[in-house]
Amino acid sequence: MKIAIPVANEKLCMHFGHCETFAVLTVDESAKKITGRENLIPPPHEPGVLPRWLGEQKVNVIIAGGMGQRAQQLFAEQNIAVVVGAPSAEPETLAADYLAGTLESGTNACEH
Repeated sequence: MKIAIPVANEKLCMHFGHCETFAVLTVDESAKKITGRENLIPPPHEPGVLPRWLGEQKVNVIIAGGMGQRAQQLFAEQNIAVVVGAPSAEPETLAADYLAGTLESGTNACEH
């Protein structure tokens, strides 16, 4: 399984379309452990580009602070689960909390 997290200054970027990089964490679901991390520079942000690009990276889940409804639909079309309203924290912390079932998600930080 791969989890993508938009990052700025080594923490979750609250709007996935404006991040510096994506931390793409490879995880062992059964052991609930992170087994690797890649920092990928995304292509320029345009509608529909990031869901397709992350699909090409074989991402299964994206954890974001905020994301518009259309982007969430595009991720669903790529079979990528979306978690919005995550707090600003380090990618490994967010992924570990997600795997443990303890990731607290709040209000979607983006409503466009």
